[in-house]
Amino acid sequence: MTAPDPSPRGLAETPVRADGTPESTWQEWLHAQGPWPSFTPDVERLVVVGAHPDDEVLGAGGIMTTAAADGVDVVIVCMSDGGGSHPGSPTFTPEELADRRHLELDAATGLLGLDRPRWFGLSDGALADQHHTMAGIIGTVLDERPDVPTGLLSVWSHDGHPDHDAVGRCAAEVADKRSLPIWMYPIWMWHWAIPGDPAIPWDRMHAHRPDAAVLAVKHAAINAFDTQVRPLSADPADEVVLPPHVLAHLTRPWEYVFT
Repeated sequence: MTAPDPSPRGLAETPVRADGTPESTWQEWLHAQGPWPSFTPDVERLVVVGAHPDDEVLGAGGIMTTAAADGVDVVIVCMSDGGGSHPGSPTFTPEELADRRHLELDAATGLLGLDRPRWFGLSDGALADQHHTMAGIIGTVLDERPDVPTGLLSVWSHDGHPDHDAVGRCAAEVADKRSLPIWMYPIWMWHWAIPGDPAIPWDRMHAHRPDAAVLAVKHAAINAFDTQVRPLSADPADEVVLPPHVLAHLTRPWEYVFT
């Protein structure tokens, strides 16, 4: 008989409203296990793939900004329209919310000094049904500069959110077919997982430390996601998506990727 998994598996079991693993617990464990191998994408073009309009900045804002400053062509691909973050909102329709999130992502990446993201507007919450479409999108972006050494940086394929997992699986499949390097950034994992979770590939985790100026700009960029870091109204359906205990994991001085 298989022993039960000692940790919660994703947002279905540990919703955002739950406390999750405190950032202080992660800091203590990450420090004790370190130093982690350093991560720098050794490519000339970095295609960064996210499920929702904020994933890229939350998980890899420092990596993207540092790479761009080093002369890497950073291309951001946002798969969904983001209109599903507040189901039943009395304040915004999904279409209005998608428009606001599009503007927020443009503003955030502009603060980071990055080119405007490629916005594909697929249905938020249903990306698992769009595998072939997403693979075609990634392939088309890669085909724009086929002779340039390129790598993929995607949200992690086991992040515990169905859209994140779907995007990660798709990006990994494309990278494998094209023999390209791929790195994956976790976001929700820090909320639901526990330190040392045997199901997580800690042996493949690398760390990137943005300098202080880049980190400060990343924090400002995260704050640009007004619909996500603040409630839309006092109505329960408009509650904040990224409360402080979640943001604490994503504003720390280090970013982590799985190689």
